[in-house]
Amino acid sequence: MLNKEQIKEIIPQREPFLMIDEVEDYIPGEMTIAYKNVDESEWYFKGHFPGNPIMPGVLIAESLAQAGAIAILSMEENKGKNALFGGIDKMKFKKMVVPGDRLKLEVKIIKRKGPIGIGEGIATVNEKLAAKGEFTFAVV
Repeated sequence: MLNKEQIKEIIPQREPFLMIDEVEDYIPGEMTIAYKNVDESEWYFKGHFPGNPIMPGVLIAESLAQAGAIAILSMEENKGKNALFGGIDKMKFKKMVVPGDRLKLEVKIIKRKGPIGIGEGIATVNEKLAAKGEFTFAVV
């Protein structure tokens, strides 16, 4: 298991945009299982939406992308680099994510060719699907 400080040694994101609290398991170049504890004090809840806080879907997608970046940037040849979005495909949002939820982020790297690749991500809360999609990335 990786804590936030160990996560920061792999990916460049920092608070308030670091969207992963811990990593349960990862295999460099292959997969990551991580978690985001959705707290009521998150910066985005002030405006999304007052009185009815819901985690923005784009930030769920970002959380999945950061989990995928753990798998890619933990590879020896990618240490110190960054993984950027090249595209998002087949993204579906199935459940609202709200304060108090523990978002489980599972990402498998399904294709790689040079610095470009595709990750498949699934986000769940209490084993219920919250979001899923594919992410094209470029390592720079």
